[in-house]
Amino acid sequence: MSQDPIRRSQRLNQITHAPHEQLDKAVKANAPFDTLASYTRFLSAQYLFQQELKALYTAPQLIELIADLPERCRAEQAKADLDDLDTPLPGPVAGAVDGPSQAEALGWLFVSEGSKLGAAFLIKRATALNLSETFGARHLSEPVGGRAEGWKRFIRILDDLPFSEEQERQIDQGAIAAFERFNVLLNHAYTSAAEAEPA
Repeated sequence: MSQDPIRRSQRLNQITHAPHEQLDKAVKANAPFDTLASYTRFLSAQYLFQQELKALYTAPQLIELIADLPERCRAEQAKADLDDLDTPLPGPVAGAVDGPSQAEALGWLFVSEGSKLGAAFLIKRATALNLSETFGARHLSEPVGGRAEGWKRFIRILDDLPFSEEQERQIDQGAIAAFERFNVLLNHAYTSAAEAEPA
């Protein structure tokens, strides 16, 4: 009995397992849901990441593939969350994704969209800090139509795209780079906040 070929989304999950695990450990180590101060640092990293991906979520060539892409972006929600908590918007951090190929951009979006599934657990933790889908934790809220459904729609489109070998390499590269970038932004958010605190 021949096995079904592995789907692109399954391969992306496999090749990003290590950077994903590394990021999970970094998030846990910073304990973003222990205090409001720690959460605002985590939120700053989320805002920076979504802000950097805004150009991808609004790229016409990508919207042609995924019609509801602009509505999927969470940059505005993260900005509103920072406003709720009277936290100034962090300045840009060097090294943001810039002009990726279409396939590479889809790798970045795969990671961003996938993180909405994990956000279901994070929003439960956020309620302990008196945060909610309408105050301070909007960027973790459930997307219209539900998390699972939105993810399945995205994956169906992604898995069905006819890619060349080079494009497969680029999407893999984009997905790994996205995890690594969020790690950089997380580290920046916590380090810069620690430096700003009075000794």
